[in-house]
Amino acid sequence: YQRRVQQVGFGKALPKVQYALSQCTLGKCLVAENSNGICAVFLANRDDQLLEELSAVYPHAQLGAESKAFADRVDKVVSHLDNPNESFPLPVDLCGTEFQKQVWQALQKIPAGETVSYQSLAKTVGRPEAVRAVANMCGANKLAVVIPCHRAVRSDGSISGYRWGIGRKVELLRRESALKE
Repeated sequence: YQRRVQQVGFGKALPKVQYALSQCTLGKCLVAENSNGICAVFLANRDDQLLEELSAVYPHAQLGAESKAFADRVDKVVSHLDNPNESFPLPVDLCGTEFQKQVWQALQKIPAGETVSYQSLAKTVGRPEAVRAVANMCGANKLAVVIPCHRAVRSDGSISGYRWGIGRKVELLRRESALKE
């Protein structure tokens, strides 16, 4: 693991964000946490892609301190990425607007092995006219697999975009479906 701890600021301490780079069955992954919980889980093919995305979201994030507790939490995240059929065992920090949080919380209620249309998801959060906005909220999700936006599909059941690649979305849905049977 590579880890750093953030504490930088101009007269004011910025929120501490630490991260670790790791490997999972979906490729490379980055796990970041702040004092409220896991705040980012990114997937990519290369570490530099993960670090670039992290820099865009948390420009002052630092590699995590050599801490067994943090390493254990990273291991739990990686385990969840590899087997997302159980509920996520750690606190998360859903940084977003109220609407984003509503969508993300609704996604967390979709059981592994099932999918829901963006249209149905929009109805669930009380905004049936906001199908495109709901799809955008899925794309804004910073917690890959933890917030299972891969379970959202088009109204006809076909697979649509995924922030971390269509191939990963297809693989996640295949795994979850196989384990459900």
